[in-house]
Parts: sequence; C-alpha cells; structure tokens
Amino acid sequence: MSRRTRLWLTCALSLEFLALGVWVGGLIVLIGAVIPAVFNTFGGQDAGGFFLTRAFEGYNHLVLVALAILVFAMSYRWWSGEVAVAVSRGEWVLVSIMGLIAALIIVVLHPQAAALQADAFAIKDEQARKAAFEAFFRFHMPIRSLYMVNVLLGIWLMVLKAKRSLRQEGMPA
Repeated sequence: MSRRTRLWLTCALSLEFLALGVWVGGLIVLIGAVIPAVFNTFGGQDAGGFFLTRAFEGYNHLVLVALAILVFAMSYRWWSGEVAVAVSRGEWVLVSIMGLIAALIIVVLHPQAAALQADAFAIKDEQARKAAFEAFFRFHMPIRSLYMVNVLLGIWLMVLKAKRSLRQEGMPA
C-alpha cells in the first residue's frame, strides 16, 4: 500500500470514528446532561420542552452530517480495495439500519411529535392540556426507544471497528 493511500485510509477511518463519536456521544450528552439540566433549570415544562425540541433538531442535523461522513468514508475504504481496511458486511448493515432509523425519526416522527407538543402547549384548559400531553408522551415513547436503539447500534459499530483494528495489530479479537 502506498504512503498516500495509507494516509487517505487513515483519514477515512478517523472521520468514521469522529462521526460515530458525534452520533453516539451527542445523544448520550443530550440524555445524560442536557435533559436533566433543562428541567432542573428552566423551571417549567413549556420552556424546557421547546428548548429540548430545538436541541434535538440540532442533534438530528448533526446525525445527518455524521451519516454522510460514515457513508462517504466507508465507500472510500471499500473502493480502495485494500484488504487491511475492507468494509465488512456487518458495518454496512449497521450503518444502513442506523440511517433508516435516523431518517424515520427526522423525517416522520420528530415533526409529528413537535406538532403534538406545540398543540399541547397552546391549550389553556387544564383537562384538555393534560390529555394533549398524554397523547404527546405516548407518541414520543417510540421515538425515545429508537434513539436508544441507534445509540446501541452505534456502539456495536465502534466495537466492530475496534475488533478489526486489534486483528490488524495481530491481537486476538
């Protein structure tokens, strides 16, 4: 393998790990730090809820960028034909599933959840507002589950990449 090819492949793998770090780490930060901080600081469900909706919209945009980087870098590794950095079928399957889940959340579920949330915040009658929030939280539960599935798939993808890297170093994986 030429020095130039090795450099480009190193860049591709580094970009993949960076994209996975943003994807997985971003959601862990949102769930573990931002959500508790918002509800402990903002003091109200309305302001905190709108803030988190915007935070997740920003995260979703980062996920799209991360997905594009992953697909581009993995495609380059595949195209290079270098056996040492070959893209496994498992990697392609995991990235594909992660991308499909992200697309489902971003294109279909998140906009509907945001609309339900806005409707609930707009209602003044306490009983109707409570019912609207219950509908929102019921609708939002699968979205949360899909985010968690994507985090687990992202971690699994990192493990596959780490195992391959260890095998390249001659260590049993």
